[in-house]
Amino acid sequence: MTDLSLALSAFRPVTAPAITDAELRTRLGGLQARMQRAGVKAVWLDASSSLTYYTGLNLGLSERIHGALVPASGPLTYVTPTFEEPKLQTLIRIPGQIAMWEEDEDPFALIAAQLAASDAPGAGLAIDPATPFVFADALMRATGGGVSSAQAMIVAQRQVKSAAEIAIIQTAMDASLSVQRAVHAGLREGISTTEVAEFVNAAHIALGLKPLFVAVQFGEATAYPHGVPYPQTLARGDMVLVDMGGILQGYRSDITRSYVFGPPTQRQRDLWTLEQRAQAAAFAAARLGAPCSDIDAAARAVLTDAGFGPGYRVPGLPHRTGHGLGLDIHEEPYIVAGNATPLEPGMCFSIEPMLCVYGECGVRLEDIVYMTETGPRWFTAPAHSLEDPFGPAAR
Repeated sequence: MTDLSLALSAFRPVTAPAITDAELRTRLGGLQARMQRAGVKAVWLDASSSLTYYTGLNLGLSERIHGALVPASGPLTYVTPTFEEPKLQTLIRIPGQIAMWEEDEDPFALIAAQLAASDAPGAGLAIDPATPFVFADALMRATGGGVSSAQAMIVAQRQVKSAAEIAIIQTAMDASLSVQRAVHAGLREGISTTEVAEFVNAAHIALGLKPLFVAVQFGEATAYPHGVPYPQTLARGDMVLVDMGGILQGYRSDITRSYVFGPPTQRQRDLWTLEQRAQAAAFAAARLGAPCSDIDAAARAVLTDAGFGPGYRVPGLPHRTGHGLGLDIHEEPYIVAGNATPLEPGMCFSIEPMLCVYGECGVRLEDIVYMTETGPRWFTAPAHSLEDPFGPAAR
C-alpha cells in the first residue's frame, strides 16, 4: 500500500511534440480537396474541436458565433466579434482574413456575404456538425438554404490520426496509466470515492495534463456504467472501478480498471475473467478492412455465450463496445453494431465491453487501440489479472 499523497509527490510533468503549423496546413488542404470533390464552396468551422483540428484555435463555445469560414480554395476567413479581434490576433497560427461584427450587427449575414464574395469553386455551405442549431438555423436562413453537413468530410480526416497525434495520445495514456497504478497501490479500507477522485485530478495536473474526468465506484455501484450520484467508502471485498482521462495538448486519454479490494469471491473472479476474454476477443477482431461492427460483435458473443444478454440486455453489455478518441473523448469511429466503417491505419478507439450485473457489481476493462499497417496495437497493456491488474512491471 502506498500513501496517495506520497505517490502524488513523485509525479513530474510529461511532454510530447506539439502539432505543427505544417500539419495544420496539410489538414486544411485535405479538407479543401474533399470540398472540391463534393462540389461544396465552403465549410463553416464553429468554435469546436474541429476548429482546433484545422487551425489550432481553441476558442470555446459562447452565445456569439465565432469560428472560421474555409473556402474550397484560397485562404480561410476568421469570423469574430469586433471586441474579440485583438485576442484572436494573438492566437492565430494559420494566416487568414478576419471578418468582424459589432454587437448590434448580424454575424450570419456577414458570413453569407463572405460566402457569396468568395471565388472558390462549388456551391453552398457545409456546416461543422458541432455547430449549435441556433447558429445553423440562422446560417440556413442567411444563405437561402444552401446548407449541408460537413460531418462526412471532417470525420474522414479526424478519425485517422497522424503519427504526431498518436504520439501525444500515447504520452497522455501512459500518464493516466501511471495514475491508475497509484490508485490501486494507495487504496485503503474506508477511503472515499471523493478522495480518490481528488487524487486522480491532482495527479493529472502534476503530470502536466488538464483533468478531463474521473469516475470512482465501489461495490454495487460498479454495475452502473456512469456510477451513482453519491459518494461511497471502500470496504474489503468491494469491486472497484476507476475510469479516468486527462488532456494533453488538446488530446484525450481514457482508461478504466476494475479489480477487487481484498480477496475476490469466485463470482467476482468469474465475471472479471469473462470481461477480460471479451476485451481480448474484440482486440482480435480489429483487423484492417473489417467493419467497426465486427469488434462489437466479437466482444458481445463472448458474453452471450456465457449466458449474458443477449443484445443490450442486463445482466450483460448495455452499451457499445467502444468509441473513437482524439480531440474529443467520444468521436468517430464508434465500435457498435451497424457501423460498417472499415478499419484503417490511424484509427484510435476504446475497447470496453463492460459487463454489468445490476444490484451486484460490474467490470469494465478499457484500453485504447490504434490501428497500424499490420493491425491493432494497444496504447496501454490490458489488465494482467484480477489480483495483479497492472502486471509484474508495475511493481
